[in-house]
Amino acid sequence: MKKISEMESIRECSSNYILAVNDTINVIHGKWKAAIISSLLFGKKRYGELQKEIPKITPRMLSKELRDLEANGMVVRTVHDTIPVTVEYELTQSGYAFQHVLDVMLEWGLEHRKSIIGSTK
Repeated sequence: MKKISEMESIRECSSNYILAVNDTINVIHGKWKAAIISSLLFGKKRYGELQKEIPKITPRMLSKELRDLEANGMVVRTVHDTIPVTVEYELTQSGYAFQHVLDVMLEWGLEHRKSIIGSTK
């Protein structure tokens, strides 16, 4: 699939391209999903560890976002047969592949922030 910069004109943009971009946005939409994925890039975590690393997320929202990420194949939930029961979350192969997207988003965000803050001075 061609990158936008490689297209001769916007008229060549196929519906598959638009659908793929929308799929990506649907997987990570919301305030917390990128933060959860970023945390899990450093290895599997238990629920409490995620909650500590993402301090302003409510327990209800963390549970919801983890379920959404699991349903979209980004996170796998493993329940260990221990007493008490231990639950760990880790990224799937697709979740780890998302690191490239986060890196590009970070780079763009830093540049964009610099241009906005720099232009207000």
